[in-house]
Amino acid sequence: MLQFIFWCSLLLVLYTYVGYGLLIFILARYMPYQSNMGNTSDEEGDLPEITLFITAYNEAEIIAEKMANCRALDYPAHKLKTLWVIDGSTDESEVLLREYPEVQVVSSTLRKGKTAAINHGMQHVSTSIVIFSDANCLLNTDALAIIVNQFNDPSVGCVSGEKRVAFTDDDTISSKGEGTYWKYESLLKKLDFQYYSTVGAAGELFAIRTSLFSVMEEDTLLDDFLLSMRIAQRGYRIAYTPDAYAVESGSLNMEEESKRKRRIAAGGWQSINRLLPLLNIFHYGKLSFQYLSHRVLRWSVTPFALFALFPLSIMIGLGCVSPYNVFNVIFVAQVVFYLCAAFGYLNKDNSKVSKLFYVPYYFIFMNINVLLGIYYLLSKQYLGGWEKSRRK
Repeated sequence: MLQFIFWCSLLLVLYTYVGYGLLIFILARYMPYQSNMGNTSDEEGDLPEITLFITAYNEAEIIAEKMANCRALDYPAHKLKTLWVIDGSTDESEVLLREYPEVQVVSSTLRKGKTAAINHGMQHVSTSIVIFSDANCLLNTDALAIIVNQFNDPSVGCVSGEKRVAFTDDDTISSKGEGTYWKYESLLKKLDFQYYSTVGAAGELFAIRTSLFSVMEEDTLLDDFLLSMRIAQRGYRIAYTPDAYAVESGSLNMEEESKRKRRIAAGGWQSINRLLPLLNIFHYGKLSFQYLSHRVLRWSVTPFALFALFPLSIMIGLGCVSPYNVFNVIFVAQVVFYLCAAFGYLNKDNSKVSKLFYVPYYFIFMNINVLLGIYYLLSKQYLGGWEKSRRK
């Protein structure tokens, strides 16, 4: 029985973190989705009116930089509406934004959280396409036009840009680990879209057809994921375009990154519950397969399987005569991996630490926080509003 559990756990871990990536690469290459892309003209007259939607809580320090970035975007000014939704800020955010005549400000005196702010702000959107961006992210100049172009395909209801984490050689593991993770995640998103649909949008930069917006529960933790997946649930695809990207700094340190990961993990558990119909692979087919493989396993059973492998390999290996049996080999391999992760942890503030150590540490760190996310969700620590993680 123990051996059965061991092999199931090992196969689950390998499929979740390696196997699905290889499988979706093959599927995307040999069975790609046949897009029905319409007119892709970049003529100004063909571009629709859009709304750039930015939610903010106490972001006064970065408003000038964000607005300079907004003004530098290559999109006809008379077709671009900029909407800031201020969620109970106690700083000078609203006062500063009044200095920009092209900005519409919607504010709330009460801090209700990002999802409530989105629900509130969407009541003031009149354009056919709305593009969401976080206040602390900077967009490349042609990001908006690239995203809008994806909507020429009638099967696309949501478009996700790419999240890029800026880090330098002098940054610590919190930035480097996050940056490495997002490079891999971006590759999977690209392959997902080539096969059928990206599984969820990144809140730093994504867009939807305004007509497809539906009000979300105000306690929603992953508003970007839930909103985009509910659109996909209605039969639309989520496009992914890495040429439109949002750049933000990495977390200030691992404590701040842990705070962010716990919230995301809790949001993952919450989303699984709120998207239960998507688990029906007989009804949703490709989307369900991608959702289960790319998201659900990572957010639910796989972390438990990962941490079960270590004690299982010890218990089974002790009952084997030969020290070279497969269970002892796998046990030794885990010991080496965990030692590398431990070295990465002990040197988490060292900017010179090698990938050999910070990648294993960040991998273990992410999976631990998936488990901690259960407590975060059950304790309802998030109900007081969004908890911002400090960044560099």
